[in-house]
Amino acid sequence: MYIKIHLNLSNDKFFNILILMKKGESLMKIFISADMEGISGVATNQQLKTPSEYQRFRKLMTADVNAAIEGAFNGGATEVVVADGHGNMSNIIIEELDSRARLVSGSNRVMCQLEGLNETFSGIMFVGHHGREAGSDVTVISHTLAGICVKEMKINGKVVGETEMNTMVAGSFGVPAIFISGDDAYVKEVKETLPNVEEAVTKRAVDRFSAELLHPEVAQTIIREKAEKAVERIGEFTPTKVNGPITFEIDFKGPQQAKMTTTLPTVELISPTKIRFTCDDMVTAYKHMWGCVIIAMTATNGVLGSVNS
Repeated sequence: MYIKIHLNLSNDKFFNILILMKKGESLMKIFISADMEGISGVATNQQLKTPSEYQRFRKLMTADVNAAIEGAFNGGATEVVVADGHGNMSNIIIEELDSRARLVSGSNRVMCQLEGLNETFSGIMFVGHHGREAGSDVTVISHTLAGICVKEMKINGKVVGETEMNTMVAGSFGVPAIFISGDDAYVKEVKETLPNVEEAVTKRAVDRFSAELLHPEVAQTIIREKAEKAVERIGEFTPTKVNGPITFEIDFKGPQQAKMTTTLPTVELISPTKIRFTCDDMVTAYKHMWGCVIIAMTATNGVLGSVNS
């Protein structure tokens, strides 16, 4: 069982602190959404696609996540769940993952990078994330959820990247964002929306495919320390709640991608490459968005393009 306690703190801000009670002890659950472009060592897309390089960076991703897990436990967490959120969402090497954490792996997920998140968590961390496409001229490997098809996303008229969007979804469960790690341009982008979040800068962005890198051990020390501090500060963070209705606008890279999403009767085509839909709440809208992106990715080269090949 769990009990939510609402505290009225200074500056008339309401902080939603989740305390889990089990056998008379307080428990604190932390959710980690892990991506790959922002991890220590990454500077180019080819490093994440060339087979030999990809195996290297799976290890670095796992090590960055382990640093965040260790920091979370050092800060007072009693439970950590990690959702692998890059590509096929099966990158983290489970046998090398901190054994105290549990891992959500595999790509068939209704909640995408947030599979497993619910109201029982006290905070969410974003490890190895990246900036939105065209959000900066230098953010490393910038894109929004699916670089093959998505050019830009808006929620209720505001342009969002993955971290901002996922933070809104987490807020629907009463879970605040407490920590981010990635390049300095990504951190600057996110802190425009989340100025209070703890950040770990793993590299200096030079170009979309270039970065000035910290040694992974140095970056992981920063991640560990900042993750620990974030959990220690858990009561200072506020969930990002967006009341419905929620309207998504998605600008795709090709008209074939946008058009095929209109197979969903709730989707309106507002230009050759743009769609719009509205849902009653953020979680439903997020699932709807993910469904549209799945359709758009499939439609990139024709939904039945390889049937006879």
